[in-house]
Amino acid sequence: MSQTPHLTVCVKEPEMPNQPVNATDFQVHRGRLFGLAYRMLGSRAEAEDVVQDAYVRWHEADRDSVRNPEAWLVTTATRLAIDRLRALKTEREAYKGPWLPEPLMSEAPPPDRHVELASDLSLAFMVLLERLAPEERAAFLLHDAFDVSYQDIARILDKTEVACRQIVSRARQRVRRDDRRFEVSVEAKATLLQKFVAAVQAHDEQALLALFTPDAEWIADGGGRVPAAARPIAGAGQIVKLVFGLLRHVWDRVSFELATVNGEPGLYVRLDGKLLSVMAIDTDGERFHAIYAVLNPEKLPMSQLSQP
Repeated sequence: MSQTPHLTVCVKEPEMPNQPVNATDFQVHRGRLFGLAYRMLGSRAEAEDVVQDAYVRWHEADRDSVRNPEAWLVTTATRLAIDRLRALKTEREAYKGPWLPEPLMSEAPPPDRHVELASDLSLAFMVLLERLAPEERAAFLLHDAFDVSYQDIARILDKTEVACRQIVSRARQRVRRDDRRFEVSVEAKATLLQKFVAAVQAHDEQALLALFTPDAEWIADGGGRVPAAARPIAGAGQIVKLVFGLLRHVWDRVSFELATVNGEPGLYVRLDGKLLSVMAIDTDGERFHAIYAVLNPEKLPMSQLSQP
């Protein structure tokens, strides 16, 4: 697991004077609350809603009962995210084609950058988290991503410590069995993406084929709003056929731009200057194991939809 700054949560109230409930206390922890909510929900808009709901409850809280603002806020945001994820279950089951998390893109470091854009926030890892039930996901993230103790997780989820240990253990097995967690430098990922772009622009099928593992996957999320593969495409040969088939009639209209996607190198793909797709990768630094292409316009950043 990558080194993510610890989120120390002491849910058991310490013996200390009451701290006033105010906006300043909330803002101190806002970035971390967003990082947790986004990991839980895979959607910037949904995460921001959770943070806003937490703020409303924070604003309305009885200040005499809040001794530890961070503990109170993390507990509240976690429970709100669990409820929101349960409510989204039916919607995501009816989603047309593969569902991918909404990519996070930022030219400047956002608040609490290390928590929001740590390497365990990659799209590849976020996809694996979709295997987990809401409480499993919360317990796993709190413990493995934010280093919250089992005792505190038990208080947050209103379960026994033993039960929480079991939940995290099961969740870890379901996620880690396919989580290669390659230690790959930013430079290596950027170089591989540049090779991808060069092979595509040169119409070089063999060069592109060499960039994928034999069992690589291409997963595209169009959400039924734009054309996209209805299911994951498996196999290097099939992926190369797909890429060149998609670009056959638009070679001169397509451009590629290196970008930062969930804290890692990715690509913007533009058609006639308009953002068509955001691509994220899973790689060992030498070849692609998976490419995640988000095409659903509702998940693309409005600020990047068209070039200036």
